Amino acid sequence: MSDFAWRVHILGAFFVLFPLLSGPTAAAQWVEAPGTGWAQLQISHQRTEDGFNGEGEVVPLVQTPGDDGESTITTVRFTGALGLVQGLDVWADVPVHRQEFNSSNPVTEDLRDTGFGDPRVYLRMGPSLLGVNALPLAVALRGGAKFTSNNFSVSSETISLSEGQRDWELLVELGKSLHPQPVYVQGWVGYRWRERNEEINRDPGDEWLFYAAAGGSLNRFQWKLAVDGLFGENSSRRLAAGRLDLPPRELVQVIPRIGWRLGPGALQAHVRVPVHGRSTRANQLPASPTLTVGYFLSWERAEW
Repeated sequence: MSDFAWRVHILGAFFVLFPLLSGPTAAAQWVEAPGTGWAQLQISHQRTEDGFNGEGEVVPLVQTPGDDGESTITTVRFTGALGLVQGLDVWADVPVHRQEFNSSNPVTEDLRDTGFGDPRVYLRMGPSLLGVNALPLAVALRGGAKFTSNNFSVSSETISLSEGQRDWELLVELGKSLHPQPVYVQGWVGYRWRERNEEINRDPGDEWLFYAAAGGSLNRFQWKLAVDGLFGENSSRRLAAGRLDLPPRELVQVIPRIGWRLGPGALQAHVRVPVHGRSTRANQLPASPTLTVGYFLSWERAEW
């Protein structure tokens, strides 16, 4: 593989990681009642010249002397959840990405691509599915998968919109309302099993996930402050000479969010601010903030 093709492949790996890591967070750990649910439409934008290296330092995406590179990623994302039966709901996430990489090197062509990213589907089970209704905390078990959108590419002339392999997740969720105060707390911890990408002989390494938040409302105003993160295991590549082990990826982000109830739903905006990261050039993670705006709609009237 030529140096240019390898660099494009590295950047493509970076491009698909950001949208997946900056996906939406579930509304709360109260499993939706049958026929009720919520839907959310978001648009996020991130522009960066920097990423985290294997030592956790912020470095340029392109480390060739005299060659500056800038990544711009805009994602439109639909997320929705729907209660199926008492104690069981389903929610799905479908992203569409527009990704660009512009280089100061006159020999290197600027790259851009638009299309579907990898969708995710989850089932969430609460205690009421088993007939248990009186608990001091809202508890749920969520399991699901990220599927490949078939927009994975190793071509030096395109940007990959997909990671190219399936991921499986299992998480335990907790939530509690602090009524009569208009405040709640929520969080989860879980594990992500990541399958091997056979096209590039890469094992991306499994990951631990966590999320914790506190939020509330005052009249029409809504707020939330959250932190989420992942801590992965070593990744590896199969080479002709054997196996190459690479450092794991890590990312911790602080996410302040505000909202304003408007019509039947709420306008919301949040910023994801990376405060810690670690990755290799073949598994790059962004080091710049991401701005997201969207509209959140929920309904409590059962559809059946």
